[in-house]
Parts: sequence; structure tokens; C-alpha cells
Amino acid sequence: MNKRTALYEKHLASNAKVIDFGGWDMPLHYGSQLNEHHIVRKDAGVFDVSHMTVVDLNGERVIEFLQYLLANNVSKIVGKTGKALYTCMLNEKGGIIDDLIVYYQAEQEFRMVVNAATRDKDLAWIEQHASNFAVSVTERTDLAMLAIQGPQAIEKITPLLPDALRDTALNLKPFTACWDDNLFIARTGYTGEDGFEIMLSNEQAPAFWDALLNANIAPIGLGARDTLRLEAGMNLYGSDMGETDTPLESNLAWTIGWKPAERNFIGRDVLEAQKANGEHSVLVGLVLKGKGVLRGHQAVYVDEAGGKGEITSGTYSPTLGVSIAFARLPAGVYEEVKVEIRNKQIPAQVVKPPFVRHGKACIDI
Repeated sequence: MNKRTALYEKHLASNAKVIDFGGWDMPLHYGSQLNEHHIVRKDAGVFDVSHMTVVDLNGERVIEFLQYLLANNVSKIVGKTGKALYTCMLNEKGGIIDDLIVYYQAEQEFRMVVNAATRDKDLAWIEQHASNFAVSVTERTDLAMLAIQGPQAIEKITPLLPDALRDTALNLKPFTACWDDNLFIARTGYTGEDGFEIMLSNEQAPAFWDALLNANIAPIGLGARDTLRLEAGMNLYGSDMGETDTPLESNLAWTIGWKPAERNFIGRDVLEAQKANGEHSVLVGLVLKGKGVLRGHQAVYVDEAGGKGEITSGTYSPTLGVSIAFARLPAGVYEEVKVEIRNKQIPAQVVKPPFVRHGKACIDI
């Protein structure tokens, strides 16, 4: 039997189409994935993301531990209460075990949010290395997590925030968080729109969900979440990256904390060798120039000699009205490629993601 979040019955009450997602029963949509996408781009929607894994890390050597465990350097956020950092957790070969967000709460306290489908291997890897630093690892299965996203999200949620946290929450800068004993509020998201991600107890979640819907914040399923994140140029673990792909091969070089040079994080030697030779594959954005829809695993031809790569994620962009994708290609710099769709090679423009941010196009079509 699949796992269910504290909001499962609420999804059924809103006529959600429920699917299996990483061992969880989750809402794909509540009637129209397309409408839900546009709601988040133009108004405000709420996602149940309680399937994500929340982990609290504590210990005198927790900073030292995270500097070793993560490719990005947590010293960037140390001393900045509530500050968040996006990073990858790598294996010894530089492959991405998972991408995650880590929050600085106090000198010996951090909170980490990792993907649902990778929970078991993530926890095993974290605990394996945490033991060497005497760091405690606590999975917060008592918490639900909601993402309220869209240009009207903050305005609509403001009356629902507790008095003691309201002003602080409304003044949060992107990638920062605040909290009290009941709510953890972060100005983060996976849509390219403004908003909050809020953690609260499983017991509180249903009533808070109802309050959000009563504030005309629409429920949004995982289907729209996927098209929104692709438009926003955000990778999906398991599609655009995995354990055989390094950050340099996944358009995530910006998440590597190269300095200081003496910081020895897992996989660093492999990344340094890749960076030096420059012969690794690259992840790029594509916009289809002809008819068709870009889908995962379609072949991408980069030259007349038959060199090719592959689409990792692809979809029709509801905001742009064209088909867009991520593709992993051989080392090189490209302006145009051809994608095989139904035995035809259709031209596609190579672009630098994101495609859409804050409801507006970031590329020339």
C-alpha cells in the first residue's frame, strides 16, 4: 500500500486524480492540468508536497559534516539564521545522489529537504557519513509541507499567517525562512513564481489547507508542478540528473562551492578533473521550431556526422505556446539541433534556461 499525506482525504474531496508518485498516493490534477498551470502563473495555487523528506541535523560538528557531504559550501549561510542553500549531494564518482535545500537554523542545527523518491538512499547516505561526525539525523515524519505559489500568493496568504510571524514572513527575502513552534515558513518554491513553502504538523495541515482554499488559493497537482518547473528551468531528479551525472553535466556548475580550495567534499576530485578537461556532456534548453511535442528520451542530433544526445525532460509550454525541453548533449556549444519526432528530424533552437520566470518569457522565440 502506498503512503498517503495528511491531506489525502482533502484531495479526494476536491476530486483529485490520484496517482502513484514515488510510492505515495498524490494528486496529478483536480480536473485540468492546463488550467492549474495558468492559475499559478497568473494568480495563486497550493501544492501538497508533504511527500518530500524533511531531515533535521544536529551536532557540534554539523557544519564540518555538511561541508564534506555537500558540493556547495554551507559556510555561505552559516551565521545567517533562516538562510537557505541549494546544493547537490554527490557520490565518490561525482554523480548526483540527490539535489536538496539546506537551511541554517543555529550553529549546531540545520534543516534539510530532500526528494521523496530518493528518501531511502538519501537517509542511508546521510546517516553513514553523519556517524563519523557525531551528528544526529532526525527525519521529521510529523510534518506536512505546502507550497503556496503565484503572483497573488503572498497577498492572499497574509491574513492566514499568525500575528507573531506575519511581519517577519512578509519581509523574507528569497531563499530565507522564519519559524515558531508551529510553522516553518520559507520563501522558496519550484515554479519560478513568488510564494512560500510552509511546514506544519500533520494535525494542523487539513485545517490550514481548508483556509487556503477558502482564500481562493486553488489546489494544484503534480502535473502542473512539472510543467511549471520545466518552464522555470529547474531540473527534476531522476530525469535531468541522477547518480551517473555530475553537476557539470547537469547545468548545475553554479551549485559547486569550489572555494576554499582545501575543502574536501565528496566527489570533488572527479569534478575538478572534469572541469579541467572540459570534455563532459552538457545539459541545455531546447525550443522546438516545428510541429510536435518534445518528450523525454527523444534522440537529439547535433551534427551531420550523426553525433547525438537525448531529451531528458520535455513538454508543451502553456505559457509560451511552444514545446520546450532539457537535453543532454555531447560536449560542445550549439545554436540549433534536430530532434527525432515520429521518424522526422525537427529543428530546435538551443537556449539557456529558464524559459519563463515570474510569468514572463526569458527567451526569444
